[in-house]
Amino acid sequence: MPGENLSRDEAQKRAELLSVDGYEVALDLRSAVGDHEGDGPRTFRSVTTIRFRSTTPGVSTFADLVAPSVNAVTLNGTELDPAKVFDGVRVTLDGVAAENVLVVDANCAYSRTGEGMHRFVDPEDGEVYLYTQYEPADARRVYANFEQPDLKAPYRFSVRAPEGWTAWSNGVGTLEEGVWTFAETQPISTYITAVLAGPYHYVSDSYSRTLADGTTLDIPLGAMCRKGLAKHFDADDVFLITKQGLDFFHDNFDYPYPFGKYDQAFVPEYNLGAMENPGLVTFREEYIFRGKTTDAAYEGRANVILHEMAHMWFGDLVTMQWWDDLWLKESFADFMGSFSMVEATRFTDGWITFTNRRKAWAYRADQLPSTHPITADIRDLEDAKLNFDGITYAKGASVLKQLVAYVGRDAFLEGARRYFKAHAYGNTQLGDLLAALEETSGRDLGEWSRSWLQTAGVNSLTPQVTYDAAGRITELAVVQEAAASHPELRPHRVAVGLYRLEGGELVRYARTETDVAGPRTVVTELAGAEKPALILVNDDDLTYCKIRFDEGSLETLRAHLGDITDPLARALCWSALWNLTRDALMPARDFIDLVLRFAGRESDIGVLQMLHAWTQTALGHYAAPDWREEGARLLAEGALRELRGAEPESQHQLTWARFFAAVASSDADHQLLEGLLAGTARIDGLDVDQELRWAFLTPLAAHGRADEKVIDAELARDDTASGKRHQVRCLAARPSEAVKAQAWATVVESDALSNALVEATNAGFVRGSQRELLAPYAEKYFAAIERVWAERSIQIGVLIVRDLYPSLQDPAATLAATDAWLTAHEGAAPALRRLVLEARDDLARAQRAQECDGA
Repeated sequence: MPGENLSRDEAQKRAELLSVDGYEVALDLRSAVGDHEGDGPRTFRSVTTIRFRSTTPGVSTFADLVAPSVNAVTLNGTELDPAKVFDGVRVTLDGVAAENVLVVDANCAYSRTGEGMHRFVDPEDGEVYLYTQYEPADARRVYANFEQPDLKAPYRFSVRAPEGWTAWSNGVGTLEEGVWTFAETQPISTYITAVLAGPYHYVSDSYSRTLADGTTLDIPLGAMCRKGLAKHFDADDVFLITKQGLDFFHDNFDYPYPFGKYDQAFVPEYNLGAMENPGLVTFREEYIFRGKTTDAAYEGRANVILHEMAHMWFGDLVTMQWWDDLWLKESFADFMGSFSMVEATRFTDGWITFTNRRKAWAYRADQLPSTHPITADIRDLEDAKLNFDGITYAKGASVLKQLVAYVGRDAFLEGARRYFKAHAYGNTQLGDLLAALEETSGRDLGEWSRSWLQTAGVNSLTPQVTYDAAGRITELAVVQEAAASHPELRPHRVAVGLYRLEGGELVRYARTETDVAGPRTVVTELAGAEKPALILVNDDDLTYCKIRFDEGSLETLRAHLGDITDPLARALCWSALWNLTRDALMPARDFIDLVLRFAGRESDIGVLQMLHAWTQTALGHYAAPDWREEGARLLAEGALRELRGAEPESQHQLTWARFFAAVASSDADHQLLEGLLAGTARIDGLDVDQELRWAFLTPLAAHGRADEKVIDAELARDDTASGKRHQVRCLAARPSEAVKAQAWATVVESDALSNALVEATNAGFVRGSQRELLAPYAEKYFAAIERVWAERSIQIGVLIVRDLYPSLQDPAATLAATDAWLTAHEGAAPALRRLVLEARDDLARAQRAQECDGA
């Protein structure tokens, strides 16, 4: 891994030296099928021609290429010795001219880790599928290039594929004499070029729009997946969201979609949610639903489709210069995904999901020792890889939502329009966007930017209130606090809402918007209002902060949380209560009690699913150890009660069924799951389809009630790629020393598993009910991780270091072991140390929460 790194300094020097006129990339992928000969990796031939210029003729530079071998290198007609100029990751170029032509003929390796050219063999029918994934810097695993975002260029791809296959790339393709040739792209960065090839199931549609100048914009649409998933593929809904998104962005961006066609591919074993390759967006195929699912799942898919579409402008048309300004694309796409979804699709409650799910990710990331400003300090590619985090995405999007409230919607969108037109096909930094927004809003954004984009940490806002003898507010203030490690107090545009009980419902009767700044801000507009039952700071979720409550409001929530009529206000309260639990200000058992009493009344299915996830964390990590067994019993009883009481065939029934399976702990619980699988037990309206069968089987395997024979029989029912992942997870979940040893060996000591199966094995290996079985692996973890980081790809390294950290063991002992490793490995890769420090911080937080709960 270290040899593949590229520093910011190296990239800056190369950008000052070079400009690229164009690429021609010819790939021969016929080797993807058939038997593999030889001991080395399966490879394909990649021939790249790069035309580039140098501002300083005679100097040396390098091209990037990660490949097992190079057949030939030619620079300006002179053949170079591959053994002398290629070291496995770079091609050294000595004495470049003012104008240059570089040709590199290489043998590149197919990937099983989701990086570069990923090769997947479908266990259902033996068909082979290929796709590429590059961000931040894995295009060099497929073709020689200058792998940095600010050396944009047009590309011409050609692909020779096995007979009967179809190939796709960023441009429109044509097939002639066995070779697919693709139209030249606009100038784009290496990381968003893409190639897809295989016997994919393909569905087509089209989008047409009359532009302001009277011309017509026609965009061919396509959507594809593996043949085995075709029967589940609801392409019509994908196209519906796509067309609604294109309408929204054309209405608001005033810059026509610039990349020709718009294909969307749902691919197997994908590391990300999706990737914004212009003209060929790729998604994880889990967004094709094999069984009954919830509106929240469809909303999540719509959000991702629109997030990637926003990237066509924020990221693809205008691209950050270096990964420091990753937020210029990811924060905007994350915000625009929700913004466009709420305004243009059927998912009009998307801001509730944003509040509960996306912001929860941001709040966690912003309290880790690795937190960083939204505009980060990215020294190299390993830093960049880990910076696709809750700060860059969700906090950045939250801050943009605050910015829209601060400057106004119209000024914000007009600033975006001017930004696109000024920097189309170019690269930008923070100041370029701020200049456009200052121009349209008339505001000086320098101080706003310094506070929000260039400092780290999350503020908490707490209401402080006094009343007169008649029970009316004499003074209401908002107190702002910050952690000592990140003391910045920021300007917040907030709404403060007052709620009272009316006919058994908790409703808002007063609201005002105000600017909060400094440690204490008096909200004069609410003086004289009658005494509220609940004061909600940051009502309507305008800013990014942790909400706290005064004592009276907290008591109201303990008794009436389920009575809040507004779903967004209710979601904000749930989020605030979860933050109190994470911060060891509320015992975990109190949070669990609130869920047991009020979650059954939650109307928003996405909020309910988030509550279930938080509750499992509260029980498994934040509850005092001596209460966990009792807590598990209470949760299982509550989940079963809600499951039986849910409306038959409803998504709430399905959600409670999944949660019941996850928390089932007693013999009676497991017997019910076995009966539901066998068909001898029944809950009215609950369709136990294949995905739900696996959800029921996993806890049975983890509790020793489903052996290898039972699990393999389930795979025979579902002999698909998805079924294989479920089977691997179930096998690793079995409570046996031998099983754990085998799972550890296949992940840590071997590279035989693909990325998806590593992830599935990890999920099965780490089970909260098996703490004693996992105890021996704490020492093994610390002995292995530096070697793993050095030998494996960064994707697999992240999966192992993150997933297998011994967080279920005694916190004090594990924290001591972690500190010992950090002290002994001060020279370890910064990205590796970051992952370990994050895991340590999560465990220290869990220890504090357990102490709070035990008290």
